Amino acid sequence: MTGFYPSDQYGFSTLLTEDERQVLGRLRTVLEQQVQPLLADCWERGEFPEQIIKPLVALNLMDPPELTRGGALPGGLFGGFRNFELARTDASVATFYNAQSGLFRTAVNLGGSPEQAAEWDPLIRSFEMTGAFALTEPHHGSDIAGGLETSARHEGDAWVINGAKRWIGGASTADYLAVFARDEADRQVKAFLVHTDTPGVALSKTEGKMSLRIMQNSDITLSDVVVLEDHRLQKVNGFKDVAGLLRNMRSDAAWIATGLQAGAYEAALRYVNERRQFGRPLAGFQLIQEKLAAMLGNVTASLGMVVRLTQQQDEGIYKDENSAMAKMWCAARARETTALAREICGGNGILLDTGVGRFFADAEAVYSYEGTHEINSLIVGRALTGISAFR
Repeated sequence: MTGFYPSDQYGFSTLLTEDERQVLGRLRTVLEQQVQPLLADCWERGEFPEQIIKPLVALNLMDPPELTRGGALPGGLFGGFRNFELARTDASVATFYNAQSGLFRTAVNLGGSPEQAAEWDPLIRSFEMTGAFALTEPHHGSDIAGGLETSARHEGDAWVINGAKRWIGGASTADYLAVFARDEADRQVKAFLVHTDTPGVALSKTEGKMSLRIMQNSDITLSDVVVLEDHRLQKVNGFKDVAGLLRNMRSDAAWIATGLQAGAYEAALRYVNERRQFGRPLAGFQLIQEKLAAMLGNVTASLGMVVRLTQQQDEGIYKDENSAMAKMWCAARARETTALAREICGGNGILLDTGVGRFFADAEAVYSYEGTHEINSLIVGRALTGISAFR
């Protein structure tokens, strides 16, 4: 094993410090011992194993003591490999954790005032304050910038919100929803922290999913929901501010797409070493080895892209086209890699026992969330040509 993972052929994980590897090692132990054994059954039932939340929270992954001595902040690569490790086990578990550590936390820290961020971020890191990111709507996904219909009306020191949200991951276990709504007065998008117990808030489970079945998504209706001004995120005053949040969060989705590939590759490699056909291990056949090499190439290239993107972001370089390209490319490779994993496991590849079926199905959701392949491609294309293809 070149790096910290059997799928890290070029040793990108050697860029982590020893302390960072120790924290990730503790995470791996919890995932292997307390999470992995539950996944197949939870997938089949379409339920989230809530008993895994407490051990994951206890790891203190957003604020590990080893990485915050003297007021230091955990590095970007640690956060990236944290998502990688989670997704390498299961994309639903990674998406659940990132809903708190990435989506909700970013909304508060970058969208809130310094005072709001200072008050709420410690609570978010400890999971005392849990949240979800509520942007997508029943009729608006890719066109949310211009199409967002949820409305907010300013009345005195409060706001009245009406509308609906869809596909909101983690909402069913959240205390707060970061709700994006269009101000009726100036038609600009604003953001609000709405407690899920507020009168007028109704959540229902998104049913019928064939991907991310373990992750619980919610459909949400907001009917005359009253939110005080002090729970409006003060630095979100238009969709350009929302776009700034998304720019920061797309790298998390690219890391999840990369970890998902690693999990599929490692599961497939285990299978072909154990499975015998024609009197010898599947791993000894030329076509199997070619597919394994292609899968590992995809994982390695994706790791190279997300590691360099994260290093740039640590240096303060944030470009829409860079994060969009990483998400676009890594998610597309995830589709390829998981399909190859499914192929080399044959009929057993569609069984939950091998693990590859989960990765194969989940790649479809990761391909579309945090900006579809097409939308992210157009963000890159706009940067390349100087011409926007968006209407």
